[in-house]
Formats: sequence, C-alpha cells, structure tokens
Amino acid sequence: MSKSRGPRLWLKPAEHDKAGKLRKNAAWVIKDGAVRRITGCLEQDVAGAEKALAAYLGEKHSAIVQELQPASRWLLTDVLRLYAESVVPGHVRPWQSMYDIAMLGRLWHGKTLAQVTGTTCRAYVATRCSMPWAAARPEKTGKPPRMVTAAGARRELETMRAAINWHRREGLCRELVEVWLPKRSEPKERWLTRSEVARLLWTAWRHAEVQGGKRTKKRPWKHLARFTIAALYTGSRQAVVTGAALTLREGAGLVDLDRGVFYRRPQGEAVTNKRKPPIRLPTRALAHFRRWAADRGDKTISKEWLIEFDGESIREVNGGFSKLVAAAGLGSDVTPHTLRHTSATWLMQSGADLWDTAGFLGMSVATLEKVYGHHHPDHQKTAVENLGRGGR
Repeated sequence: MSKSRGPRLWLKPAEHDKAGKLRKNAAWVIKDGAVRRITGCLEQDVAGAEKALAAYLGEKHSAIVQELQPASRWLLTDVLRLYAESVVPGHVRPWQSMYDIAMLGRLWHGKTLAQVTGTTCRAYVATRCSMPWAAARPEKTGKPPRMVTAAGARRELETMRAAINWHRREGLCRELVEVWLPKRSEPKERWLTRSEVARLLWTAWRHAEVQGGKRTKKRPWKHLARFTIAALYTGSRQAVVTGAALTLREGAGLVDLDRGVFYRRPQGEAVTNKRKPPIRLPTRALAHFRRWAADRGDKTISKEWLIEFDGESIREVNGGFSKLVAAAGLGSDVTPHTLRHTSATWLMQSGADLWDTAGFLGMSVATLEKVYGHHHPDHQKTAVENLGRGGR
C-alpha cells in the first residue's frame, strides 16, 4: 500500500486479549494526518479498502474545490468539470458543449485560472488549428483531413469563457479572468440560386444505394431533400429543423400542422441569443409537411418528427449533406447553414418588408440590414436617385 504523504491506507493490526484470544481482526483504516476513518474492510479485502480510499479522496476534493480560492489555486479542469455537471445538461446541444470541454481539458490540463492569458489562449488556437477535426476519416475518404479552424477554436474558448464566468458568479473565485478570443469570422455570403436548389433536391431524391456494383431501389438521401425544403422555407438553423416534432414534447420544437405554425423554440428551453420565435408556415412548406405526415400506413414519411430517417429522428445532417453537395456538383462552401442564408437572401431580393423578414428569420433588423441589406431592391435607392439628379 502507498506510504506517501496525504490520505493513505493503513492496516490496523489484529487485537488479542491477554490470553492471546483474537478480539478484532486486522482491518484497513484511512489515515489523513490526524484523521482516522474506518473503511469497514478486513485485511483480505484490499479492493474494498482501495475503493473506500478513492471515495474519501473524491469527497475531500469536492469539499476543497467548493471553498473560495484565488485563481492561482483553481485548476481550470475543475472549473470545467463543475460547469459540465451543473450547467451543460440544460444546454440545447449538451453533446457539443461536452466535446468542447473534453478538448479544453486535454490541452489545458494542469493549468490554473491564473494561467488563462492572451498568450496562452493564442497558443491554444495555434495548437487547435494544427489538429484535424475528430470526425476526419482520411483513411476512408482518401482526402487530406479537414483541419480545425480559428472559428472552431473560438467556439471552444467561448465555452471556456462561459464556464469561467459562471464559476465567478457562483462566488467560487472572485478574481476576474478574461478569455482572449480570435476575431469572429466574417459572415458568409454564399447563397444558392433556384437552379442550384433544384439540382440539390433532384440529386437527393434520385440518389440510389449501390450494392454489389448495382443500383438498388433504396433512396437513402430522401430525408436530405426534405431537410433542404424545411430549412429553406422556414429559414431555420439545422438543429431547429432536425429537432422539430409533430406533437408536443419536452425538449423539442413543434410543427402545428393544423394551425400552420412552427414553434421553433423547444418546449422548456430557456430563451437565448439564438432567437427562435414562432413563425407562420409558408403555404408551400405547409403543403409539403402535411403530405409527409399524411396517414398512409407504412408510407408515412413523418410520424413523430418532421425529418426522420428509417422512422427515427436525426440529430444532424452534416455528413450526409456534404456528400449530397459534392454529388450535386456544388462547392464545398455549401453547408446546411447555407440554406438559411439562401432563405434570407431570397426574401430580401423579393423586396419583403424588413421588419417582417427579421421576425421570420429570428434576427434583429440591424443584423438583417448589415448582412443581407444589399440584396434588397430598395438598398441605397434614395442615395442613388438623388445623386443621379446631380448638384445645382
């Protein structure tokens, strides 16, 4: 057994009476300075004793980290762990936050809050940008792995910043720790023309599974066609579309086919900066959705969720969508989020009212004008007309 300082196991010898008769068997005890804790484990139960020691160490560690300590005494991994246990389960996409925390814990292991500086944050970004994404499979694709971008590293640092700020608000460390972030990426301007959307839908609908070198009747990308229609006609983000149910359920948005309303914010979810206001469904979208959910026995496409694959809900479509884009001959800059950009662009090109459009897309009028304003037919109209009249 360990003889190092700090909490350790000690075998308390057996006790005998004066006549030499055994009174107490040898048993394991936890020694921690002046503290003695009986494990209840006899000499032969070494595994049980070690388990008791591990539990004691966990209790002691939890008690220590709950005390108010300076930034130099707080390990960043402890801050992230507490945040993961207390806050992350309530996130919209907890698996994304947990992935970020796992990566942060790996590269910031052993560092304290006091070591979170501009220099260490920039070093983190540089390290991450030299690493491939965890989902990269170059051995299967035969292509170079997609590398982590500064935008991806920024998202992880934003998770770290949220954890540190929550930790301070909880009163566990009063010191203000700033997290340096790389510049935010410029908004993407890529949007699809109507002919490109038609090509995307046609490719998704006609794609057939190949087995033994022969095309089968299976059409594994039809759900991607439905996703494209839903995302385009509602201007919604990927997670909103894939998380939409056809009946009221906790943690999911609701597509009300009777009233023609899409309640995008999941039931029970707190309001966040990612606005998800209810919207009236466009006539074409509602017609599609009702057809998918029509009761036609085994041919019902959407039973419980708006977008289903083999009768099950799907969490994300990134992998399949990238294959669809390549098969349709579109650039790698086309992603599921491009459909939201396309929806906003088409609305602005049609001359739609700015206030109505901003409300439909769930963004502010200022953001709409800044990112998409140049597509509107009235963009800078009076300036151009007045300048055209010339001066006096």
